[in-house]
Amino acid sequence: MKAPRIFIIIVVSTAALAFGQANEGALRLRVTDAAGRNVETAVHLTSQSGQFNKTLPTNSDGTLTLSRLPYGFYRISIHPPGFADISESVEVRSSAPTSLSIQLKLAPLTESVTVHTPETLLAIDQSGSVNMLGTQQIQTRLGSVPGRSLQDLVNSQPGWLYEGSAVLHPRGSEYQTQFVVDGIPLTDNRSPGFGPEIEADQVQSLSIYTAGIPAEYGRKMGGIIEVNTTQDAQPGLHGQLVFNGGSFASAAAAAQVQYTRNKDSLSATGAGSRTDRYLNPVVPQNYTNTGTLGDFALRYQRTQSPNDDFNFSLRREFSRYDIPNENNQQSAGQLQNAGNAETMGIAAWQHIFSDRTFADARAMFRDKTNDFNSNAASTPIEIFQHNNFREAYFNVSATFDRAQHEWKAGVESDNIFLRETLNYFITDPSQFDPGTATSFAFADTRPDLEQSAFLQDTLHLRKTNIAAGLRWDHYQLLVNRQALEPRLALSRYIPSAHLVLHASYDRIFQTPSSDNILLSSSPQVDSIDPGIFLRLPVNPSTGDYYELGASKDFAHQFRFDANYFRRFLSNFADDNQLQNTTIAFPIAFRKAIIYGLEGKLEIPLWHGFNGFASYSYEVGNVWSPVTGGLFLGSDASAAAALSGHFPNSQDQRNTFRGRLRYQIRPRFWVASGVEFDSGLPFDFDGDPATVLAEYGPQVLARLNFDRGRILPALLLNASAGAIFHRSERFTTTFQVDGENLNNTLDVLDFGGLFSGNAIGPPRSFFLRLTTSF
Repeated sequence: MKAPRIFIIIVVSTAALAFGQANEGALRLRVTDAAGRNVETAVHLTSQSGQFNKTLPTNSDGTLTLSRLPYGFYRISIHPPGFADISESVEVRSSAPTSLSIQLKLAPLTESVTVHTPETLLAIDQSGSVNMLGTQQIQTRLGSVPGRSLQDLVNSQPGWLYEGSAVLHPRGSEYQTQFVVDGIPLTDNRSPGFGPEIEADQVQSLSIYTAGIPAEYGRKMGGIIEVNTTQDAQPGLHGQLVFNGGSFASAAAAAQVQYTRNKDSLSATGAGSRTDRYLNPVVPQNYTNTGTLGDFALRYQRTQSPNDDFNFSLRREFSRYDIPNENNQQSAGQLQNAGNAETMGIAAWQHIFSDRTFADARAMFRDKTNDFNSNAASTPIEIFQHNNFREAYFNVSATFDRAQHEWKAGVESDNIFLRETLNYFITDPSQFDPGTATSFAFADTRPDLEQSAFLQDTLHLRKTNIAAGLRWDHYQLLVNRQALEPRLALSRYIPSAHLVLHASYDRIFQTPSSDNILLSSSPQVDSIDPGIFLRLPVNPSTGDYYELGASKDFAHQFRFDANYFRRFLSNFADDNQLQNTTIAFPIAFRKAIIYGLEGKLEIPLWHGFNGFASYSYEVGNVWSPVTGGLFLGSDASAAAALSGHFPNSQDQRNTFRGRLRYQIRPRFWVASGVEFDSGLPFDFDGDPATVLAEYGPQVLARLNFDRGRILPALLLNASAGAIFHRSERFTTTFQVDGENLNNTLDVLDFGGLFSGNAIGPPRSFFLRLTTSF
């Protein structure tokens, strides 16, 4: 496609809008005295359902604005000197800002003013199920090796599990996870082997969807992770320093600082880390596995007027790492390394026309590269790859709050310009089919043009909430496809039982992974093995998601969520990994059916205890034949011979995560946790002797060849934390974590037709020192 035509497509499609994060609003608070004068004071805001707990000061004009608050009831507590104490509640249930004025009264003796506040444990205004992680759970999380702190948090939630090197799989989906960072969707693979890290210390809150997904989200629909990195714009200079260290020679440092004055706020963040265990290795010895990461970001926010907000940000991230060797590759002296780098710029504007009408506009430009290199001793193949894409994303949205209705409408345009380069040289021909070309070179470029529009209405009818939406998506890369996707979610609150019932239906249209999609679809690859190959275009997946569930409040202290889900997918997306490298190709099968049960028990705070326990039971089956992707030689024969159905590669029947934290004293806490995985399936064509030679006896002992499954794994962990120093200006905390204390060899994946090996970390320890000011 010629440049002028591309330019016209971009300009036309930016007449569009889509907006920030769903089920979140803003609160505008003003505090005055009895005479109407503005009061500067500290305001304590809490919500158990949204895991929100913060104390923030009002400005000199007595105002405080908080953005991106999850829907729900919030308790406001004010204890101003010379005035009566205030305890009041406010409900945030609209994307439009909620305004509240509080007038303080003089306090004779010890009089206080208390307004009855409803319990905040249940999210009674949400139409569907959302898992939320707040600041405290993020700050006291278990330690992680560099590159996966955010993924580890998501992996603790029901319905999610790891495969490979921290690749997240929501409810059996492959590479269909979408991160929405400050309102900008990132649909590429964000696992350590494919994208730079989003550091958890820079995150304020997470909202996680696997069903009841708002119509504003599309394209990657296995699971949606809304990431809020915005700091509250407190006046003056504020910031945080974090130092991490631990096993595998891991070390990291991160800093963020923010200065706010009048209408302007400027913030900067920076982080750097390294480790000797970056990816999950293929053998227990953890050969050649170092990794180095870094990122830097600047953000400027200006409140031009009470009705106009502008945000500009620039981020640069990179990672460099080695590819773990097998035993024979280590003996040969193989050294393969890879890396990626990303530069991203974002501009956003919000205008409030009235208390019930506002609009958002956002634009994002980024450049991302992925590289892979090999030395001459690599076996059985020497590979070099350089992939790059440039992306221009635009969205605009409008929100209209009318009576019980909240209407949202928008369009978006995502224009990605792909460039792929790969060449290889076979160093051990005995490992390949006879006639396979010993060398190959490939280069190609092509635009991936995607547009969408949506309309959604959220209706609040006393104790019933209904969210109905319709989305249109258009995808044009190797194929030209479009789809309409109706969405419906509803909930009913039963006060007498402290119970919320909910149900949802999502029609989905999922675009395939863009990783190496040009290479795998090119006629050039036919020359690699002219005798046997299978090459089919990869089409988008379509499907239907169903969920039924309930949330129960027990004594206003415990919350239990239970969900039953069922997913039907056509042209089910998967991937085919090139040996044990990070190079993968998108493939697809005729259909898949995935269903299961999930439960989560949360204890926000009870006699000093807080924590959670999450459980998932999942069954997934995939039906042949192959409908998309590239297969060569014996892989092509095996793929063509598939018949009937077989377990999905994420078909783990039982997954449990739990963590309980106890506040022993105001400045000291301890915690313990457990992880249990019943084991993923595998399909191995060789025999145990081959496994013994390539991966060693420890890996062999963790495999059940009769059942075709990895043996179950139980991992125990423990933590302790303390506040070393606390003053009005500084707070310093320290945390130590011990993980996999029982030292189980955690085989996550075992190599088969469509995957490689992955072994989780052994017994390890991590330290974290945090200073906030």
